[in-house]
Amino acid sequence: MAPVAINDFDSSDDTTLDEKLEKLLRTHLDLNISRSSFSKNLHTGADPAGLKILPASSRSRLEADGVDLSKGYPKIPDRTKIPVYLDEAFAIRNEDYPYIERGANADPEKKALFSAATEVKDLTKHIGTEIVGLQLQDLTDKQKDELALLVEERGVVFFRDQKLSPKKQLELGHYWGQVEVHPQTPQVPGLPGETVIWVDYGRANGSEITFKNADLSNWDATKFKAKGNNTWHTDLVHEHQPSGITHLHLDAIPDVGGDTIWSSGYAAYDKLSEEFKRFLDGKKAVYVSAHAYLDRADPFGGAKRIERTFPIVRTHPATGWKFLFVNRSMTKRIIGLTPVESDLVLNYLFNVYEKNADIQVRFKWGPAKPGYGASAIWDNRSTQHRTVWDHEGLDPRHGTRVTSLAEIPYFDPKSKSQREALGLPIAKED
Repeated sequence: MAPVAINDFDSSDDTTLDEKLEKLLRTHLDLNISRSSFSKNLHTGADPAGLKILPASSRSRLEADGVDLSKGYPKIPDRTKIPVYLDEAFAIRNEDYPYIERGANADPEKKALFSAATEVKDLTKHIGTEIVGLQLQDLTDKQKDELALLVEERGVVFFRDQKLSPKKQLELGHYWGQVEVHPQTPQVPGLPGETVIWVDYGRANGSEITFKNADLSNWDATKFKAKGNNTWHTDLVHEHQPSGITHLHLDAIPDVGGDTIWSSGYAAYDKLSEEFKRFLDGKKAVYVSAHAYLDRADPFGGAKRIERTFPIVRTHPATGWKFLFVNRSMTKRIIGLTPVESDLVLNYLFNVYEKNADIQVRFKWGPAKPGYGASAIWDNRSTQHRTVWDHEGLDPRHGTRVTSLAEIPYFDPKSKSQREALGLPIAKED
């Protein structure tokens, strides 16, 4: 990268220092702020180069929905509109907005949803259900409510062989809550909030994910920067009202590999001893954004992340169950503990989520019928997830994701754990 010289600043410009820095960061091609390490190479707007490597199945789905690909794909956010300073980023969606918990008043037996399916099968005891013979684009509002409740009870629900347009996917997201429009990530042209999930595109633009480094951040996310989405995480924990239901639809699926794994926060909480549960109940932690920004008061002090404070054990508004709300990528510290104590406790909690195979489900996306894709719809509150990059980009993998934001996190001391609520055995330690 070419060094930034003092003459890059306009001496005749009488604006403030932070205005000069912002202008420099937005216009200097060798500088990058608040985006991934490779994305400084990307121009603003629809990318003609991306269209050249777009999988045929993905292109067919987009074109069938009337998405304008004439200028390229995907659409890269306008660099002039990406926040540079921390206060700007913090102010995005920093006010309460009405949220309707669609699953709260749904039929507990889910008769409308289940009667339309040919098969409903739980993939593991604690997390993950697959619904067969039902098309997401045909759901009634009653079925959408019942699906929301099923997702919130089972963590993640899968649908194969889906003929689902991007617009229908976005419409479904709007039904479940305010759709998050990400200021940094590539989007489907003309569909704000329809985020593109496409590691192959990142690799074509300088991302350095390899077989050896893809998972390093799962050992220590503070030392090893995440490559792709392979680190255990929960999306958008820095939001004033963090993510609720997220829907990923893959329209290009590797023949083998590219799976995704989810882990249950309900079950992770119930893995803890009763004494440790009592210790954590009511505690709060600091959660940070994935992207970093400059502090206007200390612009040369290094990049800073948005921070929010939420309960480390949350109560779900639909199920009423307690769940463990931590993730290795974005949980910074527990309030009230020393840094050493906080790190010890958090690393143990991360391991509870990540290392207990009996509270996880691994989904193999394919195979799919020609012209069809697969969908995973999960509760970003009460689960963690990660991808598996074992196909190493040898087969194309492309999808679109829509995330609906939910409630302000809260803890109800009268709420029960999942096992308590369901009457399942709870081991008592001596």
